[in-house]
Order: sequence, then C-alpha cells, then structure tokens
Amino acid sequence: MKLLDLLFERSTRRMADVTSRRQALSRIGSWMVVGAALPLLLPIDRTSKALAGQSGVAGDPGDPTTCDYWRYCSIDGFLCSCCGGSVNTCPPGTEVSQIAWVGTCRNPADGKDYIISYTDCCGKQSCNQCACNRNDSEEPMYRPFSNNDINWCLGATSSVYNCTITLVQGVV
Repeated sequence: MKLLDLLFERSTRRMADVTSRRQALSRIGSWMVVGAALPLLLPIDRTSKALAGQSGVAGDPGDPTTCDYWRYCSIDGFLCSCCGGSVNTCPPGTEVSQIAWVGTCRNPADGKDYIISYTDCCGKQSCNQCACNRNDSEEPMYRPFSNNDINWCLGATSSVYNCTITLVQGVV
C-alpha cells in the first residue's frame, strides 16, 4: 500500500510542478465545451423511423394531398401522397434519404404541437405534382436540420430528388 501511495504522491507532485491551476481549469473547461458541442456536430440518421412508415397521430385531420395539411407547415417540395406514395411512405422505385430536416406543426384536432421530420424520397426524377413551399418553422441555412432549402438526397445513394414524406417524431 505504501508503494501505491508513494507512486501517487510522486506523480501528483510532478504534475503540480509542470502545470498551474489556471491551465488545468482551462483544459477542463475546454473539454466541457467540446463535450457539449459534440452531439450538435454529429450527423443524424433517421432511416429506421422513416422506413417504419409510422403515422403516429390519432385523429389525423385534413387532406394529405393539399398543401394546407397540418403536417406540411415546413415543407418545401413535392408531396409523396400525390406521387404514388403516402404521407409517410415513399413511392415505389425510390429510396428514403438517411437525413432529414425537422419542423414543429400544430395539429388542429388536438391543439398539440408535434415534431415533424421531413424526409426526401430519392432515386427517380421529380414527380412534379403537388408542389408545396411552406416555411412556418424554417431556420436559416446555418441551422441545416431546420432548413428546407437543402437537397437532402445527398444522404442517399442517388442524389436525384423525387418527393417528400412527413413523419411524426413526437409531441413537443
């Protein structure tokens, strides 16, 4: 036990000779900032939820083939519900992008705000039907996961955009 105490004492004294308290606090603070910022810098993979085809909301009011549908409050693109798919499934022959942007939309049926994930379907040419551009909760380009002006098909094997699906991620 004395050997362990002696080793610990020597290493502590050596560190105290080489570093200062300010330097140690500065390094600890730097690591805390990096640790807090790291989750914001990581890419987001929503493939599993997009492939699940979840609807998520009971009493889903409105017509999903019109731009006035409540889930489309932050959409920019063609509606998959007009292109052979549905609100939450891509048309045949397309693939779900692995990245998406998010928005918050209010459901008029229950008055709750929902986090909506907008995921592009990629691989076939644009369907050019039911074009919608609503920017209710869009953020500037420097907040990319809340901006709808980016080609989100860059996360898929083909960067050709077809249409956009909307997935309910949860209640705010």
